[in-house]
Amino acid sequence: MLWWIGNLLLLVAALVAVALLSRLLGAIERIRKASDDILTGGVAAIGELDNTPELLAKTDTTIEEVADGAVRYAGSVAKLLPEQ
Repeated sequence: MLWWIGNLLLLVAALVAVALLSRLLGAIERIRKASDDILTGGVAAIGELDNTPELLAKTDTTIEEVADGAVRYAGSVAKLLPEQ
């Protein structure tokens, strides 16, 4: 009689272990899919950054042009305003 009880408890423990492992594997698969999506997005983002040095050079040129214009404007305005 004790053998039957022991076998039944072992069977229940095995079923619980299988259920828990199934949930764990499901979570692992969701994590794997999310990490694959992140990798795909990262690779796509890297492709968009190939022209960054050219864009930064253009930005530097634009900043220099704006700064020169601002200095000329400020000089012209300073000549028009009376000194205090």
